[in-house]
Amino acid sequence: MLYELRHYSRMAVGLWEMLQARLPADAHEYFRVQFENRESAFLDILRRVVFARTDHPYAAMFRFAQCEFGDLAESVKRHGLEATLLRLRNEGVYLAHDEWKGRIPIVRSGQHIPADTKSFRNPLVTGWIEGSSSGSTGRPVVTSRSTAVQIQSMLYSILRAREFDLYGRAWVELRPILPSSLGLRISLRGRKLGTPVDRWFSFGSTFSDYGHYRIATKTFVTMANLLGVRARYPTYLPPNDFSPVSRHIARRRAEGRACVVGGMCSSLVRVASAALDTGCDISGTLFCCGGEALTPGKLNIFHAAGAEATIDYMMNEIGPVGMACRKMSGNCVHLLENAVAAIAIRRTAPYSDAEVNSLHFTTLLPFAPNVFVNIEMDDHGAIESQPCDCVYSQLGFSRRINHIASFGKVTPQGMTFHGTNLVRVLEEILPAKAGGRPGDYQLVECEGPRHATMLRLHISPRANVTDVDLVRGLFLSHMRREWGGALATCVWAHSGAVEAIVAEPYVTRSGKVHPIRLLGAFSTNS
Repeated sequence: MLYELRHYSRMAVGLWEMLQARLPADAHEYFRVQFENRESAFLDILRRVVFARTDHPYAAMFRFAQCEFGDLAESVKRHGLEATLLRLRNEGVYLAHDEWKGRIPIVRSGQHIPADTKSFRNPLVTGWIEGSSSGSTGRPVVTSRSTAVQIQSMLYSILRAREFDLYGRAWVELRPILPSSLGLRISLRGRKLGTPVDRWFSFGSTFSDYGHYRIATKTFVTMANLLGVRARYPTYLPPNDFSPVSRHIARRRAEGRACVVGGMCSSLVRVASAALDTGCDISGTLFCCGGEALTPGKLNIFHAAGAEATIDYMMNEIGPVGMACRKMSGNCVHLLENAVAAIAIRRTAPYSDAEVNSLHFTTLLPFAPNVFVNIEMDDHGAIESQPCDCVYSQLGFSRRINHIASFGKVTPQGMTFHGTNLVRVLEEILPAKAGGRPGDYQLVECEGPRHATMLRLHISPRANVTDVDLVRGLFLSHMRREWGGALATCVWAHSGAVEAIVAEPYVTRSGKVHPIRLLGAFSTNS
């Protein structure tokens, strides 16, 4: 109770500062200046945060690499930022994702470097609004968002609105209520940006379970509206029913207003699927997706409904990393080079013999929530230089990251599954060969005999699957083909209208037994 009181008191201050903040008159000029000064900004934050503290984990890495601050500055001047980062990575100045999360120790030159997630927080930042990672790959990591971060986010929204010509559209948001502050922040700032939220839909909460969060959300919106914000209150969706969103979009379209809809990718594809199921005309809608990959299976559903989809690449611990322009499709974004530097390192993916281009990110802004140099986030992609005539290229953001995917996890419906490549199976192979659409096949963790961890594949009744043996065969054959070896045991379970496959740990070709783990699950009754 005391924690929540403190948390929401700080949030109230942060939201007030966000609403009172004066935006720069020219977003293009703001980002252009950041881009032109990215190298000096990088050196300044390293000097103030890392080299000023001998106990900082990165300070130890630089010592082992025999690189002093003068050497770093000279290398950036002579060779450029990205070339310097690549050299530093090869000399041991980097942070693996498991090291940052504390799952494995940081060891360089045979010596252990003590650290935890707090060691990398930016001490230059004081933020009133706290955000948290999903915790799907370990303990959730709390980060503070300053007013400067909120301004930066709003200016990115202005760039996207200009790039896609979104002014005049009806803005619909499919976002959670508190304790996540994202939906609240978007609802409150919409009118400030000239893009007021037409309707805020929320799902996944009932009053019996989340009544206090509903009350807190309503209180914040009411307080803001008393100050003249004129924000929307959330409209709560029935359990597992996204048709109210598609019907609202269709009504606005019939009135002559196309919609732009923001939210998690899997949630938005459920909206498009609901439109196809109910015959709602949502053609011309632009879905702005985040939180997970925009796979070909999802993109096909959007297109089948007559809509388009774009994606943002963002990490809670880093901030916005990339944004797609109107000419991009799928998992391709312009790297936001004013705020983040990126290099790709060729390496072998865990639990696999596959070679991937592991993306490493470095924060450049003095108000970034964490200070990272070459942090690996278990994502891979191709970094390319390919300018176009979009607003991002006009700012100098000519580098793009293409074919973004994760080699350490997958996130269908927001869940995380390590060491596999199951998204294509869940969203493309099974729907195409057994029926249904993306989102109809979900994986959850459960306990089996003697509390052994098992993985359960649920099939939604929406898919109308009649041949369960076909699904079973497809799923298991793909697991064997991807991982090698064989599953220890497999049984078929039936519960009401939901069919399920249960699989115990699998054995690889080398004879090692690996548990099938799912860190973070979602509803099994949708």
